[in-house]
Amino acid sequence: MRNPLAKKVVEIEPSGIRKFFDVVNEMKDAISLGVGEPDFDTPWRIREEGIYSLEKGRTFYTSNSGLKELKEEICNYIQRKTSVIYDPKSEVVVTVGGSEGIDIAMRAMLDPGDEVLIPQPSYVSYLPCAVLAGGVPVVIPLQNKNEFKLTREELEAAITPRTKILVLPFPNNPTGSIMTREDLEPIAEVVKEHDLFVISDEIYSELSYQGEHVSIAEFPGLRERTIMINGFSKGFAMTGWRLGYACGPAEIIEQMIKIHQFAIMCAPTNSQYAAIEGLRNCQPEVDEMREAYNQRRRFLMHEFRRIGLKCFEPYGAFYVFPDVSEFGMTSEEFATRFLEEERVAVVPGTAFGASGEGFIRISYAYSLEDLKVALGRLERFIERLREQKR
Repeated sequence: MRNPLAKKVVEIEPSGIRKFFDVVNEMKDAISLGVGEPDFDTPWRIREEGIYSLEKGRTFYTSNSGLKELKEEICNYIQRKTSVIYDPKSEVVVTVGGSEGIDIAMRAMLDPGDEVLIPQPSYVSYLPCAVLAGGVPVVIPLQNKNEFKLTREELEAAITPRTKILVLPFPNNPTGSIMTREDLEPIAEVVKEHDLFVISDEIYSELSYQGEHVSIAEFPGLRERTIMINGFSKGFAMTGWRLGYACGPAEIIEQMIKIHQFAIMCAPTNSQYAAIEGLRNCQPEVDEMREAYNQRRRFLMHEFRRIGLKCFEPYGAFYVFPDVSEFGMTSEEFATRFLEEERVAVVPGTAFGASGEGFIRISYAYSLEDLKVALGRLERFIERLREQKR
C-alpha cells in the first residue's frame, strides 16, 4: 500500500514539553514545574460573561475575522499599551489561540524556499509552522552571555537573499528574556535595511517586570512590516478558552483570514464575548496576577543565588532558565534524573532548540508553596550531584 503520510510531517519531532508532563501525572507526590499554564482561575467577570453568552443563546458563528466589538476592543487595548493604531475592520483577525496566528501568518506570507529566521531557545511551534508552510527555518542560536537577547550582529550574520521573515519571540518562552526599546532599535534598523517582515509573538506582553513591554511595531517603518501575535491565554489566564489574535497590514491580514476561514471558520463565540469583558474591565486582575508572578520570580532568583545555581535574571513571561552544565550531563539527563529521584518535572532546554543544551526551563506559574517544596528538592538533588563529583 502507498505510504499515506506526508514526509515533512513525519520528520517533525513531537513537542518535548509534554513528555515530562505526561510522566509526572502518573507519579505520586510529584510536582510539575514544566507546563506554561497560569495556576490562576480565569477572572470571574470573564467567566461570568462566557456563561451569560451561552445562556443568551450566543452559540452561532461569528464573522470569520471575529466579533466587531472584540476587534475594536483589541485595537483599543493595543493603542493603550503600545500607541500602535490598527483598523479593526481590516487589520485584525481573531484566532484560536496565538499559535493559530503564527501558523496562518507563515502560510499567508511564505513561498517555497523562503527563509524564516528563528531565534532559539524559543517556543516549539515556530520551526514546524515554517516547515509546514513550505519555508526554510534558519535558527539563530541566542547566547546566555547576552541574556538570550537577539543582537544586531547575530541577526545580520543569519540573513541571506532568501530571508523573508524574522520571528521575534519576546518576552521569551523558555528563557524569560525581554527586549527593551534600546535592544529593539538596532533590530528594527536591520529589518528595514534588508526588507524583512517580522512575526512578533507578544503573548507574554502582560508579563513584563522591568517597565512596560515594547513592541517592534512601535518603531518608525515597522508597523507595516510586522504581524503582531497576541492572545488571552497567559496574561488573562484563559488557556482553555483558545483565543488569540493577529494584527498587521491589511493585505497580509486579508490572506490570513482566507486561510482561517477555510480551516477554522471562526474562533469560539462565547470565548470572544468573554474576552470583550476581559479587555474592558479586568486589567486590575491581570495586574494582580503579574505581581504574584513577580513575587515568585524574585523568590526563585533568591533561592538560586543561595544554593549557587547560575541563572541570569529574566524579566518576562513566567519562566527561569538556570544553567545546569556544571553537573556534566545533558539537559535531558538532568531533567530525567531529577524527575526520577526527586519527583519534580522540569523541561530540558533542548526542547526549545539545540542552543538550550545545558539549561532547564522551570515555570513559576505554580503556587509559592509548590515552588518552595520543589526548590527544597532541587537543592537536595544538586547537593548530591556535587558530592558525587568530589
